[in-house]
Formats: sequence, structure tokens, C-alpha cells
Amino acid sequence: MEAPLSPMEFARRARRLYGDYEAVVDGDLRFTYETFFDRCDRWSTALQSLGVRQGDRVAYIAPNTHAQLESFYAVPQIGAVLVPINYRLTPADFAYVIQHSRSRVVCAHSDYLSAIDSIRTQIPGVEHFVVLEGARGGWLDYEQIIAATTPAFERPAIGENDLLTINYTSGTTARPKGVMITHRNAYLNVTGTLIHVSMNSADRYLWTLPMFHANGWTFVWTVTAVGGTHLCLRKVEPQAAFQLAKQESASILCAAPSVLIGLANAPEEVRRGVPSGVRVLTAGAPPAAATIERVEGELGWEVIHVYGLTETLPFISICEPRPRHAALSPRQRAAVKARQGVELVTSGELRVVDVDGREVPHDGQTSGEIVARGNVIMKGYFEDPEATAHALRGGWFHTGDAAVVHPDGYIEIRDRLKDVIISGGENISSVEVEGALLKHAAVQEVAVVGVPHETWGEAPHAFVVLKAGAAATEEELREFARANMAHFKVPSCFSIVTELPKTATGKIQKYVLRRGRPAIAQQ
Repeated sequence: MEAPLSPMEFARRARRLYGDYEAVVDGDLRFTYETFFDRCDRWSTALQSLGVRQGDRVAYIAPNTHAQLESFYAVPQIGAVLVPINYRLTPADFAYVIQHSRSRVVCAHSDYLSAIDSIRTQIPGVEHFVVLEGARGGWLDYEQIIAATTPAFERPAIGENDLLTINYTSGTTARPKGVMITHRNAYLNVTGTLIHVSMNSADRYLWTLPMFHANGWTFVWTVTAVGGTHLCLRKVEPQAAFQLAKQESASILCAAPSVLIGLANAPEEVRRGVPSGVRVLTAGAPPAAATIERVEGELGWEVIHVYGLTETLPFISICEPRPRHAALSPRQRAAVKARQGVELVTSGELRVVDVDGREVPHDGQTSGEIVARGNVIMKGYFEDPEATAHALRGGWFHTGDAAVVHPDGYIEIRDRLKDVIISGGENISSVEVEGALLKHAAVQEVAVVGVPHETWGEAPHAFVVLKAGAAATEEELREFARANMAHFKVPSCFSIVTELPKTATGKIQKYVLRRGRPAIAQQ
């Protein structure tokens, strides 16, 4: 009587129970779950007619549209493997990912057709090119095919350890690696999310997070599992996000800390009338306590801090609220919420270990690397056994994140191991310095990196984005830092910049800052 664990089971249940519920809102388009799944079935039939078989890869390059959402059902339910690609990559990166994954079909939004056309000779393995919106010569028309196809596809037997998706890492320091995620990985992460984050069919989820990123942190399936509504947002910018949130009564969303900062600092006229009580899951980088305090205090939203990586699809910890947290002041509670927290019920075991693999003391001071093992860890890197063996050495997935464990068992990241600044023999957490500077009234965003120093070997350098209309000098920021942290941690230099370089998911690209690229414009 055992049934394979697969997120396709959530689709079966949603169709049965929520068929007439509103599933998707994408601009003027509105689909019920019955219509949505009918479209998915039709595209599954079409893919099989194009020769896509179980185990074949199908690549997608698209923003948060209904067609992109449909890919997370239409492709895996025929046993094929979805390859959702970061749409902000270069054409050369597109070519590498498509060719490396050996994708047989490429489906792309109209914004990316020229980029794909420019690399066709570099991706000879692709047999079919599909445009998801509009029409173009040399491309199959997605909507025309769906309209002309029946939903009678052949449903194969799918094992829970079969591949569901291959999600490529950002590749900021090397070639992107293909993270192999199984049906079981996804099913258990969705289940864990719903145990810790209460959701139901009344929820309306605002897509501020790119669906390609770790499969939208599995919310492509989580929302469906409870019969909620997917509110597609094609471009993430505060005015559009607030407008859609107000129009469609959004109740929950996911966002990187940089997106939270943008929302919190939007003009008052943009924020006016936004629903209160919206739940926000944040991850991707350690959020500053000041950011959490402001979002909760000024917007009336509830911030839920989670932690994970693409390799863990993605959640392996959550800053679980405890009854005693309610008695804390808003500032104290925000400081606790900035921690990565504890294991999810379904994610498996999480530890912080020293270089010899021994668990560090739970003293909130001793730093080590976060390692994990359990149900949500990737199958490995696609066609990269060496990188797989290194990441999963000793039977644990090594995250590369440096953290401490507090006496209550809550983990708190202090930095990426590669971002720890060693100055005069002292370890400096760039995250700690950033958190302190974000308390300054004029500071909107900040990134701290280590730069060479003649005396100390390395010293912190702060890149600061000021709030609109605000002013602060380098000396003022330095004095503020000296008043809020140990003096050896104070940045040796401050650069006031107009923006920070970021990935498509809002992570700050510190390697760009270290290289001092001219693209980082100073005010």
C-alpha cells in the first residue's frame, strides 16, 4: 500500500478537492485548479508527442508567469526532469546549462528568444524550441499547442527517488553545478514547510521570489497542496509588489533580505493600504535584526526566518517561535528572529562542527561549519562526482556557512566561511558588521568584504547604500560603527554607492565588490 512520495500527489489532491478554487492569477488571466491542471495535462501530452520520455530534461527560461508555474507539473508528471534556469544569466551561461543538462527541449519567455537564438549552434542537443508567449519564426507556440492538444497523456510509474528537477547554482566563482533534486526531496520539504508555517485554501501567495530559484523554495507545490492562490508577479519591484498585494489581498510571500529592505523603504504613498498580517518567509542571506524590526513594526507583517540552500531544496532550519519570545521587546524579538533557528521536523539532522568534525559547544560564541543530513539533501551534482563527493564527505552535506549555536539550540550564521575576514589574527564576521551599520538611520543596504591591508593582512571594507534623501559621511559612519562594535571590527574604509551587485534572487555578489568592478558606481 506504499505510494511514492512526490509533489505530484499534491496536484492530484488539489484537483479533487479544490477544482473550482482560483489557482492562478497572472495579469488578466485567472485559472481555476481544474483549468490549470487541464492545461498542464495538455502540455504533458504535447511533450510526449515531441518525443520527451521519462528521464529526459526540459529547460525553462521565464519570469514568474502561469506558463512557468505549469512547468513544475507538466514536465515531472510524465517522468521528465525540469531544468528551471536563472533568467538573468548570460547567453553563454544559458548555453552551458542547456548543453550540460542535455536538455532536449527549451521553453523560453519572449524576453529571452534573441538570447537563445544567438546560441543555437552551441546547443546541438536541443530538438525543439518553444516560445511561452507570443509567436516567432523557428519557435513552437506554447499556447497554440495547448489549445490544439488533448489532455490524454501517458502517465508513467514514478519512483520517489527519481529526479524531479536539476537546479543550477549561480556559478559566481566557477561553472554552475546542477543540483539533482528528487521527488522525495520535494515532497518532504513541502510537508515540513506546512508543519511549521500554517497555510490553507484562503491563502493568496505573492510570487516575489523567482520560481527558478530552488523551485521557488518549493512554494510552486506548497501553495497548491493547500489549494491556495498563486499571484504571479513578473518583475519584483516595490510598487508592483504592493499594488498586486493590495489588489489581490496577498497573505503570504517569500523574499530575500534585500527584497525586504526594498519593500520597507518604499515611499509611504506606495505602501499605503497594504494588507497587514502578511507572513513573509525570508532566507538567502542572514537578515539584519533592524530589517526584521522595521518590516514588522512599520508594515505590520510577520517575518519568518528560514535557512537552507539549493542543495537542500531549500529549508533545513526555521527560527521557530517559542512562547517566551512573546515577552521580548520588538528589538529583542527581532534579534532572535535574525537567527537561523532549529531543524524542521522533516528536514533531518543539523549540526555545527569544527574542522575535526566535532560538534561545537552551544555557547553562542564558538564558530563552526553547518552540516546536515536527512530527507531533503540533494542526490548529488549532475555529472560531477568529484564535487558531489566533496560536498557530501563523511556522510554529511557541508554548507560552507560558519555559525554558532546558542544555549537554546538555535543556530546563528556568522558568515560564509569564505567571507570571514581575518584581520590581525582576529576573525571578523561581515554579517555582524553589516547588522550594526544597518541600525544607522541613513543606511538602507550595506555589504562588508575583506580587502588586503599592509599591517593586518586583511581589513573590512563597507559598501553602503543610503536611503533616498538621506546623507552620511564616511567619518560619521565610522564613528557610528565604533560606538556599536569592537573597534577592531570597524571597517577601514567606507564606500557610498548607488547600488549593490545582486543575483536574481537578491543575494549580494561580494566577489564583485572584492574585485572592485567599475560597475559599482560611487555617489
